[in-house]
Amino acid sequence: MIKAIDEPKIVLIETGMGLLRRLPPETAHRATLALVRLSAPLRARAGPDDPRLAVSALGLRFANPLGLAAGFDKNALVPDAMLNLGFGFVECGTLTPQPQAGNPRPRLFRLDADEAVINRMGFNNGGAHRAAERLNHRTRYGILGINVGANRDSVDRIADYRNAFVELAPFADYMAVNVSSPNTPGLRSLQNRDELARLLDLLVSERATRNLRTPLLLKIAPDIELRELDDIVAVAIEAGIEGLIVGNTTIARPALKSALARESGGLSGAPLFAPSTALLRETRARTGTRLVLVGVGGISTGAAAYAKIRAGATLVQLYTALAIHGPGLLGRIKNELLALLAGDRFANIQDAIGADEAKTRASTAGPA
Repeated sequence: MIKAIDEPKIVLIETGMGLLRRLPPETAHRATLALVRLSAPLRARAGPDDPRLAVSALGLRFANPLGLAAGFDKNALVPDAMLNLGFGFVECGTLTPQPQAGNPRPRLFRLDADEAVINRMGFNNGGAHRAAERLNHRTRYGILGINVGANRDSVDRIADYRNAFVELAPFADYMAVNVSSPNTPGLRSLQNRDELARLLDLLVSERATRNLRTPLLLKIAPDIELRELDDIVAVAIEAGIEGLIVGNTTIARPALKSALARESGGLSGAPLFAPSTALLRETRARTGTRLVLVGVGGISTGAAAYAKIRAGATLVQLYTALAIHGPGLLGRIKNELLALLAGDRFANIQDAIGADEAKTRASTAGPA
């Protein structure tokens, strides 16, 4: 049985987070970061994970497949404290070359009745250089991804990605290229085939020139058409990057109960699970094992994480559910994953990756 951290500490942190939820969302988020920073020295690292949850990917060994998605720790303030909670990896950002304030407030909205959040933050962050200075003093342990984007007012957004990559790649175990946020006007146009090819070719070339081996992953939108997905996959494979993160928040508005459902921005949480998992299956059908896929969107249970893995995700990420349910969620998901593996008679989580695709191929092949 997985135990993320000592139960009294879980209760303390979850109680604190519960109290903070009475505050406005963005104020609560800043206070949560401060609470995590203050409590980090008092908290032991999570105990070792069951070896059946270990995953080898991107030239790295992940103790478990559960990652913290970008957005929680935009400025790389608490990566180690979050790893200590029991995440298999943490992704910081989105970081831009220059600091920027983001969009006007209010820009973060809780949809409690839907177990969802809408945000239109707009890449608010302190800039790549300040984050690099902070990470330069970090003793590296655990797996850290860094998510980068372009400044809102940039005259050359592709150059922005290059500059952020150069600044931050030396401190990252992988780099995530965010071209899919709906909250920076025009950013998603970089998913266009020609623009995307220019961007990825430049980053791969820069990586080679600097003799870096940092894996590159592209984060895509869940709202793309399948013909756009065809282009993205083709460009990603041709460019030589290592993976895709499927996907970002959605601008779609399914049937929602909350009064704030009409707020503009990206929707995350439970309503994103079905469309993001459907896109993940389509992506796996196009990539096979040529790219590592990270499944994101609506994960709040072991069953949801397992569905993403069976659909083709090697790794999964969550954020919204953590804000709703607290850090005890990680241990519960891990225990549920182990039970699901046992039920399907898989020796380990790696054996379950893409199992649905393999099952579909077997059923359509017919008798030999």
